[in-house]
Amino acid sequence: MSRLRRADAMSLLELHQVSYRYGRSPVLRDFDMTLDVGDRCLMLGPSGSGKSTLINLVCGFLKPDSGTIDIAGQRISEGSEAARDAVRRRHISVVFQSLRLVSALDIKANLSLAARLARREVTPRDIHALLEEMGIAGKAHAKPYMLSQGEAQRAALARALVVKPDLLIADEPTSALDARNAETVARLLLDLSHTHGTTLLVATHDERLRSHFSQVIDLHAGVVEQIV
Repeated sequence: MSRLRRADAMSLLELHQVSYRYGRSPVLRDFDMTLDVGDRCLMLGPSGSGKSTLINLVCGFLKPDSGTIDIAGQRISEGSEAARDAVRRRHISVVFQSLRLVSALDIKANLSLAARLARREVTPRDIHALLEEMGIAGKAHAKPYMLSQGEAQRAALARALVVKPDLLIADEPTSALDARNAETVARLLLDLSHTHGTTLLVATHDERLRSHFSQVIDLHAGVVEQIV
């Protein structure tokens, strides 16, 4: 990424010369990207521009055809599926567009489950404090279907943050929201990443978010070859 870096900046995420194709169709070609610890970055592009592919590569769900991806000094672009899963659990949380809360569990249990799967020690007090920070402590024993859209989104954010990730990825967090709620969610993501010391990467087609981020990766339709 072409930008000035602080002298004391520490790299958290590095993609080097990453290429990926679906069948014969190239999606990424020799793609480079660096996020430093504490960065808050917007990845902006229309459908088909490579956002989902990049998220899946960064998370280790996919392996690149060539190039390397490192997260916190650990390579997530190589090795077995179990090894990549271990790196992801240790360093990354994702808030997907569909939120993916477990419908059979209440919100408190959703957070407890996330912590167990990530092998993090989290106390009931920790969970209560996080839900209180989100303004939904009163919904701790509610099932996901009992929440409003805004409450469910905050619950999904709490579930992502309870594991204390180095990197928080938000996939299309505002696509279904009106302007007022989109503004609220953007500010919430930025405030939470700062409070929790988490590097933030937001992937979206929502141009309304551009003004909230000083660091923007602008993806164009077609093969992504560089960062603008």
